Amino acid sequence: QVQLVESGGALVQPGGSLRLSCVASGLSVSGWDMRWYRQVPEREGELVALMRTADGIADYADTVKGRFTMSRDNAKNAVYLQMNSLKPEDTAQYFCHASRVGRAPLRGLGTQVTVSS
Repeated sequence: QVQLVESGGALVQPGGSLRLSCVASGLSVSGWDMRWYRQVPEREGELVALMRTADGIADYADTVKGRFTMSRDNAKNAVYLQMNSLKPEDTAQYFCHASRVGRAPLRGLGTQVTVSS
C-alpha cells in the first residue's frame, strides 16, 4: 500500500521546537519530490518546504525561512521538518506530499501543530 504517514505534531509554546516526520511506504522518498504543506481551516493551504529529488536541496516559504529545516533519510524512507522558533501563526495542520512525473500525487492525513502559551 502506497501511503505517507505524518507524526510529531503537538502543542508547543511560542519559541519552542518540534520535529515532524513523514514515513513513506510503497514509494522511495529519494525518487519523488517531497513537500510539506500546512493548512488552517477556511484559509488557503501554504507550501512550507519543498525538496526536489534531483538535488535533494530544500526550498522554503519566506514565512519559515531560517526557522524550519527539511531533511530526508533514504535509509528510513522518511522526510522530516525541524521547526524552531515557533510562532502562533505556525499553528496549522501539516501535511506531507509526494509528487512525481507520470504518477498521481500523494498526501498524508496530516499532523496538528498548535503554538500557544
